[in-house]
Amino acid sequence: MAASELYSKYARVWVPDAAEVWKSAELIKDYTPGDQTLSLRLDDGTELQYKIDPRTNNLPPLRNPNILVAENDLTALSYLNEPAVLHNLKVRFVDSKLIYTYCGIILVAINPYENLPIYETEIINAYSGQNMGDMDPHIFAVAEEAYRQMARDERNQSIIVSGESGAGKTVSAKYAMRYFATVSSSSGEANVEEKVLASNPIMEAFGNAKTTRNDNSSRFGKYIEIGFDKKHCITGANMRTYLLEKSRVVFQTYRERNYHIFYQLCASSHLPEFKAFKLGCADDFYYTNQGQNPIINGVDDAKEMRNTRKAFSLLGIGERDQMEIYQILAAVLHLSNVEVKDQSADRSSILPDNVHLMVFSELVGVPCQEMAHWLCHRKLKTTTETYVKSVSRMNAVNGRDALAKHIYAKLFSWIVGSINSALKSGGKQHSFIGVLDIYGFETFDVNSFEQFCINYANEKLQQQFNLHVFKLEQEEYMKEEIPWTLIDFYDNQPCINLIESKLGILDLLDEECKMPKGSDDTWAQKLYNTLLKQNAHFDKPRLSNRAFIIHHFADKVEYQCEGFLEKNKDTVNEEQINVLKNSKFDLLLKLFEDDEKATNSNKLTSVTGRPGQTQRDNKKTVGLQFRQSLHLLMDTLNATTPHYVRCIKPNDHKAPFSLDPVRAVQQLRACGILETIRISAAGFPSRWTYQEFFCRYRVLMKQKDVLLDRKQTCKNLMEKLIKDRDKYQFGKNKIFFRAGQVAYLEKMRSDKLRMACVHIQKTIRCWLARKKYLRMRDSAVTIQRHVRGHQARCYVKFLRRTRAAIVIQRNMRMWVTRKRYQQQRSAAITIQCFLRAYMARKKYYKLMFEKKAVVIQKWVRGWLTRQHYRRAVAAIVLLQSCVRRMRAKKELKKLKVEARSVEHFKKLNIGMENKIMQLQHKIDEQHKENRELSERLIAVEKAQSVEKEKQSKEIEILRKSEQEARAKAETLPSLLEQLSFLQHELENTRREKEDLEERSNIYKAQTEQVVEELNMKNTLLNTERDELNTVILEQSKQMTEITTNIENTKQLEKDLTEERARYQSLLSEHLHLEERHKDLKEEMNLDISSVKSSHRRTDSNYSSNSSEFSQSLGSTEGEASSVQTEDEIQSTVDLPVLLKLQRKVKELEQEKQSLRQQLDKREESQQEKTKEAEEERTIGRTELDLETLKRQELESENKKLKQDLNELRKSLTDEKSDLLPPSPGSLPYNTLLEQLNSSNEELEMRKEEVLLLRAHMVRQEALKHKDSPLGGSVRLDLGEISSFPHVDRSSDIHTLNEDGELWLAYEGLKETNRLLECQMREQEHVHDEKYRKLLEEVNKLKEEKEQQHKLLTQSLHLPEDARIEASLKHEITRLTNENLDLMEQQEKQDKTIRKLKKQLKFYIKKVEDFEASAQQNNNASMMNAPVRAVNITRKEKEYQGMLEYKQGDESRLLKILVVDLKPRGVAVSFTPGLPAYIIFMCLRYADSVNDDQRVSTLLNSTITSIKSVIKRRGDDLEMVSFWLANTCRLMHCLKQYSGDEVSVTHNTAKQNEHCLTNFELSEYQQVFSDLAIQIYRQLIKCMDDILQPMIVASMLEHEAIQGVLGSKPTGLRKRSTSFSGEGAVTVETLLQRLGLFHTTMSQHGMDSDLIKQVVKQLFYIICAVTLNHLLLRKDMCSWSKGLQIRYNVWQLEEWLTEKEMADCGAKETLEPLIQAAQLLQIKKKTEADAQAICNMCTSLTTAQIVKVLTLYTPVIEFEERVSNSFITTIKNLLKGRVESSTLMMDAKKIFSVNLPFTPSSVALDTIQIPASLNLSFLTRI
Repeated sequence: MAASELYSKYARVWVPDAAEVWKSAELIKDYTPGDQTLSLRLDDGTELQYKIDPRTNNLPPLRNPNILVAENDLTALSYLNEPAVLHNLKVRFVDSKLIYTYCGIILVAINPYENLPIYETEIINAYSGQNMGDMDPHIFAVAEEAYRQMARDERNQSIIVSGESGAGKTVSAKYAMRYFATVSSSSGEANVEEKVLASNPIMEAFGNAKTTRNDNSSRFGKYIEIGFDKKHCITGANMRTYLLEKSRVVFQTYRERNYHIFYQLCASSHLPEFKAFKLGCADDFYYTNQGQNPIINGVDDAKEMRNTRKAFSLLGIGERDQMEIYQILAAVLHLSNVEVKDQSADRSSILPDNVHLMVFSELVGVPCQEMAHWLCHRKLKTTTETYVKSVSRMNAVNGRDALAKHIYAKLFSWIVGSINSALKSGGKQHSFIGVLDIYGFETFDVNSFEQFCINYANEKLQQQFNLHVFKLEQEEYMKEEIPWTLIDFYDNQPCINLIESKLGILDLLDEECKMPKGSDDTWAQKLYNTLLKQNAHFDKPRLSNRAFIIHHFADKVEYQCEGFLEKNKDTVNEEQINVLKNSKFDLLLKLFEDDEKATNSNKLTSVTGRPGQTQRDNKKTVGLQFRQSLHLLMDTLNATTPHYVRCIKPNDHKAPFSLDPVRAVQQLRACGILETIRISAAGFPSRWTYQEFFCRYRVLMKQKDVLLDRKQTCKNLMEKLIKDRDKYQFGKNKIFFRAGQVAYLEKMRSDKLRMACVHIQKTIRCWLARKKYLRMRDSAVTIQRHVRGHQARCYVKFLRRTRAAIVIQRNMRMWVTRKRYQQQRSAAITIQCFLRAYMARKKYYKLMFEKKAVVIQKWVRGWLTRQHYRRAVAAIVLLQSCVRRMRAKKELKKLKVEARSVEHFKKLNIGMENKIMQLQHKIDEQHKENRELSERLIAVEKAQSVEKEKQSKEIEILRKSEQEARAKAETLPSLLEQLSFLQHELENTRREKEDLEERSNIYKAQTEQVVEELNMKNTLLNTERDELNTVILEQSKQMTEITTNIENTKQLEKDLTEERARYQSLLSEHLHLEERHKDLKEEMNLDISSVKSSHRRTDSNYSSNSSEFSQSLGSTEGEASSVQTEDEIQSTVDLPVLLKLQRKVKELEQEKQSLRQQLDKREESQQEKTKEAEEERTIGRTELDLETLKRQELESENKKLKQDLNELRKSLTDEKSDLLPPSPGSLPYNTLLEQLNSSNEELEMRKEEVLLLRAHMVRQEALKHKDSPLGGSVRLDLGEISSFPHVDRSSDIHTLNEDGELWLAYEGLKETNRLLECQMREQEHVHDEKYRKLLEEVNKLKEEKEQQHKLLTQSLHLPEDARIEASLKHEITRLTNENLDLMEQQEKQDKTIRKLKKQLKFYIKKVEDFEASAQQNNNASMMNAPVRAVNITRKEKEYQGMLEYKQGDESRLLKILVVDLKPRGVAVSFTPGLPAYIIFMCLRYADSVNDDQRVSTLLNSTITSIKSVIKRRGDDLEMVSFWLANTCRLMHCLKQYSGDEVSVTHNTAKQNEHCLTNFELSEYQQVFSDLAIQIYRQLIKCMDDILQPMIVASMLEHEAIQGVLGSKPTGLRKRSTSFSGEGAVTVETLLQRLGLFHTTMSQHGMDSDLIKQVVKQLFYIICAVTLNHLLLRKDMCSWSKGLQIRYNVWQLEEWLTEKEMADCGAKETLEPLIQAAQLLQIKKKTEADAQAICNMCTSLTTAQIVKVLTLYTPVIEFEERVSNSFITTIKNLLKGRVESSTLMMDAKKIFSVNLPFTPSSVALDTIQIPASLNLSFLTRI
């Protein structure tokens, strides 16, 4: 392209600037060839005329497009020039806070002067296994590249870290070594990685110091070789050091420090082990106080000293050697304070009482006087004599300082050798990676010998770097088969020859050092004479004759010759060294062993001649040593593949994230970065693959130009766009572009996109304008329609009003006329009404008068008739009473006569006494009644007289009234009329009054009711209000309680999950360590077996598990306690818990002792019981036979009684018999009934005796069967009873004992006596135990009393507040102890209750079984012969869910079921969990036979077998999933059939019958739970290993639509992006893999809850890995990538919904990734946007949010970067968040797994064993 096209209007260029080095400007008008100036406008708006040199016609460098700014690789820039590199680094470092940038093969690292969270283990894991171009630039990426190339190419690698002091070289090298130690594990010795890392603090303490530029500057160079074996595991390391700055030991400039170790030693001088060194603070010693700045901000020297000592111990340097090192360092410090005084001009002396010299001599073990003498004197040797000459004070001080430097250098070398020997390993080193941490190019105001050597080393490294870069470029061109021309690059070989060739600077310096009177001035003159005109790189300053200038590759440097010879010689007084060699201090002698060997060799070689001269000639100078070591280093580097890290110091003020352009450009020029850029720009710096080029510039093509062959399509496009073929080249896989061509293509692409945007905008604006016009037209039409409608409505309204007025007038007139007519009519009707009413009333009054007269007549006539009737009735009654009285008197006379006769009296006298009394009583009662009747009669008579008087009075009144009535009869009609009228009026008023009263009453009642209701409502409302207030208060209390409970529960759940996670992680670590221990044991055994060839190896699957099982139970039992104790130690220690734990430990120890004692006693009692049982068995046999005999007699008697009873019943009920049955109630009937009752009672008694005898017989048979395997019963005759030795043979006893009853009684008495003796012994034993326990309790109480007494005495010495606090603490501890004791007792009681319940159930079941069997035996014995032939049908067997196996078949069973079983066939064909069911059924058999050895053997062998399978085939997903499901099923079976109350409720009745009866296996449940957790973690690891390579490719890299939003231009390190094709990994691939996992687990019968936990864990891993890579990949942080991530996450959520696992918590684990994708897509400009981001991103940390916003990169020019002000606003809004400061998510985190109890519905008796399993030795019971 022509310059006129590039330098057109609005083009952006760089112009030089004195302050900022380069400034950005914009062309105001186009440039045409021949113009002398360019019209520019700077960014601040000022205009500038830039002059163009007419001779060179060099135009200012162009600026890259904004889309290429802040690229990861500087070689991706289209315009490769110095200002573009500087600007790119500045944008990345200052704006994006990114410290690493690639520049081709170089990693540029800028020191941030701030701790960044980018070096965690999660980031190491994220970079591990990744291609270098896939991730953002990082030191870990360089380390991973070196590690992968070493593994792939099997070639040694080296990482060269260089830069000036303070640039961060040491930190970069440290992190590189840390990466190697993390990604590789040691194969031989343990902790090799830790040892490699532990060497860093030691070397920093002894080799680093504070300078004005850096607080931790390395004052030496080092090259560390980290060795690896064939498996790429670290085997050891080796360190080489270069050019230690010894002068710093004795001299430091202002604001600098000596080496760190001196200040660490002084800061730790108060420790008791350092008291003998007699140290103080650092200001007390001359070697540490010269810089006047002994403290570094933020650094604790005492703490660093502890780290240094810890590192020494880790490297195997013992405490004694460490103390000797510190002793030498303390001696050097005391040597610095030794004062030398002047005696004369050439004489000096040291006072004999100098304290520091005495301490120095004491510490190094030399005589004080001798050391003082040789500090002030020196020995001169000639050919014949030796002179001792005193020296001046200045020379003595220089000699003292030289001695200190020499001691420190020797100590430093010895420490390096010790570290190397500690890092050596016995294993063979296959390859290595070297890390070179060496000083960068240095130039100061005064440059001396050290700077000369440093710059010489950098010249050699730059030459090697240039050759390597050129070689890589050449290989790339040849690989792509494109023509290339030789690129001219700077060759610094002439400068190197100037320094190291014959008669070069170093050669002349060594020659001058050999001269007797050589000096710096004579050496300078030699340099001028030899090199000044012969070498262009050498020059002489104009104003100095003691300096020289060398033109290095970076800059020209002026060196001062003063001190060159002295530093090159590095001389020290030999007599002082000889004094030290005679020391009694062992380490000091070791330091000078090499010098001793060198002097001895010199003595052997120089037999003749001058020994001093020969020794001086043979001694190597510092320059020669450095040159030889540098050549050796270069040979090593040339034999390796180098990787370059260039560290840049951004400013001299140590300000964080601040870049000084001047200092940055100086370092960029010095470290070779700009040279790399120049080499790249000279060729084809921009390189694109054809696929990437097509995806990026597809916009510039037409549809017809797109061919199936992408390569040809790209060629056709390039030929159209760029006519000059020299600007690009087509390779095999890439297109190569010259500098600037990518910018041109980007400009064309942006122009095309801009034109497309303009076209889209034009169309949209047209559509919007047309839409607006149509909307306005529709609005106008609508307005017209509404106006016309309004006018029409108004006209219609007028017409309606006119017509309405007419209608109103008509109706009004009609109304007036009608009203007048109605008034006239109503008046006529009223008159007629009054007239007719008057006539009616008049007629009515007449009728009423006549009616009233008739009524009065009726009443009077009736009264007269009644009076006549009453008089007639009274006369009749009187007559009757008189007649009756006469008759009564006659009867009375007659009775009196009869009563006087005697016969009548006698007749009546018989039995009449009582009657007389009764009659007398009756008479009295009649008298009483007569009196009452008489009284009543009198009262009635009085009442009648009163009534008669009243009646007479009434008659008189009536007579008077009759007369008056007759008088007034004439006036009656008128009065009647008035009366009737008044009555009518009265009735009306009464009615009205009643109505009013009723209304008032009703109203009153209603009002009262309303008032009552209102009062009721009021009271109800008040009560409700009070109740509501109380309820509200209660609810508020409840709410507060609920909130506190919720918080507490949440906290408890969180603590529980953390505790469970911590426990499971510790469990996995413990198991991992166990496995490692076993592996080491196996290796040791293999080594032993290989040495002993006579031994044969057994081919057994259990070879590695022989010792594992013995530790399985112990490890699992001890894990919980170990985890708890570790967690308690790590957490804040609480006093009550600590005291309780101490007490618990004591109690456990006591319990252990008591258990041991009980075990011994049980063994003794067991032996005694066995002896007693043998004796009882012999006695029991006789008792058994006698009882059987007695039982037979009782049965025979019982049969006879039954027969008699039956005959009696037959005789009673037989109808054919001659004798009739006795009638009920008769005497024979009653006697028979009594006999029957007595016989029934006797029968019941016999039955009870028979049952008792049977029970006793069963017990004796059980005893007997223990001895006799045949089980035959023995019968004894009566004669044999006397044959026993315990029975007397006298005839009297025999006659008395005819039926054996007396002997049985005697034996029973003896047995009871024995039982009583046993009980007495047991009670005595129990009493002894109780007495012993009481003694122990008394002792405990005494101890507690003593402790309380001690606490009391201690508290009395305390002040009152402390005493109260101490007493409170003591009381709290006591209460917590008591509470815990009570809880433990309750738990023990609960356990014992459960055990007793189980035993009770078991014994009840046994008794029922025995009774049933006895009943069956009874029935069988009673049935002698069948009555008739019966067909016997075989019943189906009822299996008990047990599998019988022989002892010793466990290994055979587990080999088939566990070791050799293939899960795929079992999962598809058989019942899920079949191996677990089979093992448990065998376990049930072992439990049923009560064999604890079988139970423990079976369970322990199962655990061992499963562990061995998981260990051997832990990478087989199906195997791990299968055994996780079966282990959980076996664990659930142990709980389901344990008989617990919780598990019994879930079982069926049949399953409850299959519960374990003899053993409590709850401890094994915990063991299997731990085993399941281990297998679960292994399953997660397997799935993680499978998913890891797929996650990033599917979730981030894969793009479903390749189009405009393609990838940006990349540099030399290409990304391995997966484009759409056959081999691409998509989200569908990931989902298929997840579906396969789910299907596998479901087929294996894994619990659904466990599957959900696995899915949740996998989704967390997907989220963590994706988010971590997003945070580490700047190219992925764009709007389009956020859209793609959200789409991929939606697919994952759909998969969850499809598998019905939406509620498993997996969606929540994806929340950080969703929020990160939303963050990429949301608007990021205003403060409202910042607030919205803060509210949205709740699952992301502040560091993650800021990192995503910082990395946000526009893919197209129309997007904008996030401004720094917006990021600052986000930071301010998120300040109050309480969260973790880590950047990365922990991808290795495994959630704590919960194994819920899921009972099985499969009954054990229904399980069939397939024949294919070959388990024929198992028998179903």
